[in-house]
Amino acid sequence: MFRKLIAILALSTTPVLAEEVAEIGVDWVGNDIVVEAIHDPEVEGVTCHLAYFSRSMIDRLSQGNWFEDPSNSAIECSQTGPIRLGDVSSSPDGENVFSEGRSLVFKSLQVKRIYDEQNQVLIYLAHANELTEGSAKMSISTVPIQATAD
Repeated sequence: MFRKLIAILALSTTPVLAEEVAEIGVDWVGNDIVVEAIHDPEVEGVTCHLAYFSRSMIDRLSQGNWFEDPSNSAIECSQTGPIRLGDVSSSPDGENVFSEGRSLVFKSLQVKRIYDEQNQVLIYLAHANELTEGSAKMSISTVPIQATAD
């Protein structure tokens, strides 16, 4: 039963691969800030850059919290070409664009796209998704959809 659930979840989400752009060392124990480029699979012409903290082995050993990374993240999205909307939902819950595990099982860093059709804006929200406790740490970026001349 559990394997079947995992298989269904794996097939129901389209994996979006992030391309690492930079890795900045922030201290002597090897902690880094990682910057990744994420291309929205349903919106051609939009690229998001996601920055997050990545803990080193030394930090994990010294702190004793082996399996978790902090929930902090920052996102900035911009138009990198002509915008072409694919099958984009206008649901107020938005759609997952990207998800990456931040602990062994219980926490993930997610990027959601929200389409504000009335104002012709795509909203990208980076936040932690946790099984037991929610997190108030988030970051937001918007990309206006400009009419193209035919």
